[in-house]
Amino acid sequence: MMRQKKQTKISDIIIPKYMPLFNDTRHKHIILTSGRAGTKSSYAGVRSIYQIASDPSGSVVVLRKRHNKLRKTVYKEMIRGINRLQISKSRFDIGKSPMEIRYKKYGTVLYFSGSDGIDDTKGIIDEDKPIKLVVLDELTEFFDDGEGEEELANIEATFVRGNKAGFQMIYLYNPPKNPNAPINLWCKKMEQRPDCIHIHSTYQDVPVDWLGEDLIASAKMMEQTDPKMYRWTWLGEPIGVDELIYYMYSEKNRYKPENERYRIIGIGVDYGQQNATTYQPFGLNLERRRLEGLTEYYHSGRDTGKQKSPSEYAKDFIALTDELHEKYKCSIFYVYIDPSAAGLAEEIRRQAMNCDYQITIKKAENDVAVGIQRVQKCLSYGILTISPMQPKLDWELGLYEYNKKSIEKGKEEPVKENDHGCDAMRYLVMGMWKKIKYFLPRADRGR
Repeated sequence: MMRQKKQTKISDIIIPKYMPLFNDTRHKHIILTSGRAGTKSSYAGVRSIYQIASDPSGSVVVLRKRHNKLRKTVYKEMIRGINRLQISKSRFDIGKSPMEIRYKKYGTVLYFSGSDGIDDTKGIIDEDKPIKLVVLDELTEFFDDGEGEEELANIEATFVRGNKAGFQMIYLYNPPKNPNAPINLWCKKMEQRPDCIHIHSTYQDVPVDWLGEDLIASAKMMEQTDPKMYRWTWLGEPIGVDELIYYMYSEKNRYKPENERYRIIGIGVDYGQQNATTYQPFGLNLERRRLEGLTEYYHSGRDTGKQKSPSEYAKDFIALTDELHEKYKCSIFYVYIDPSAAGLAEEIRRQAMNCDYQITIKKAENDVAVGIQRVQKCLSYGILTISPMQPKLDWELGLYEYNKKSIEKGKEEPVKENDHGCDAMRYLVMGMWKKIKYFLPRADRGR
């Protein structure tokens, strides 16, 4: 007979700041916000598993906005909750299709669903074991991609039925930078309700031995290199949004490349017919752990009065790679092209057939918000450098900004001016992210 693991104390596995919540029955709505490593997800995992293992009549549902993000995030966190509580996994049926965790003794279930599939989830819930706890992970998605407050009210109405008492909802998110973001305004509104409690945590509330010295060092490094970004990333403060997008760009990012050889050069391409077309090449310096700007190509039909065809732009592109191949002995070029420039991509591909080096062309990822965030990280840590031979890009970095009116409305929408080099650089960083993210501290290698 398998010996049951000795259960641990709750106080050993959740931070002191969360202890008053664990047996809280007064508050129906629990909002947990944090900076990085604030352990709110860990708390939700422990609390959810404890719910189905301790209450014979109450189940749990965990929601994200989209189904496809569940398995790699909250599902894993709930499995960790079993381990943290030191309950034998043999006491559960842990399924992936459907995604459920069932406590065998009581038949209580932890369900997983995307908000777009609530009706499917509702149809399989045992009416004798109603949902007592709803966990909404990455709540910002419900505001950015959904109906926000209205959607949350509908979720509550869906699952509160059948409960006489004890129903709770836990909301998890990292506050956006913008104090005017709809989710931040919703939180302030919820704080006025007597049935709601909001607790904010940071890595500073967590025992050091839980986090490890490397994570603490990452936080301290950002505090030194970019104090403002540190306050948002690690302390979770809505610091406000600078109109200047790359405010952290400074002398530490201006660097004349000294390498005589690059094994890989990446090129970001932003294409315009009336607007400017620019090629921004960067060399991958593995030794110095940097992505180093090399030179640039920039042509504006509007400014020069001379329009160029895709064929002419492709010819100019090959002239550029010929020059880089000769100067830096590089035989591998990765090219990330503006998604709207299919004609140019095809022309470059055709003309590149005669080159004695490799050109791999890929359609650029155009998630603007994620791309800007990644470029900001790279600039903050100094792993992205700009050459004196990139004067247009250098000029744009001092001008590229968010629309002030959009900031006031809680959104961050870049002004579509002075952005061609910045867009090309963003395409490049997105395309080479899997290579360059390892130049960052471990804690900053995610989104």
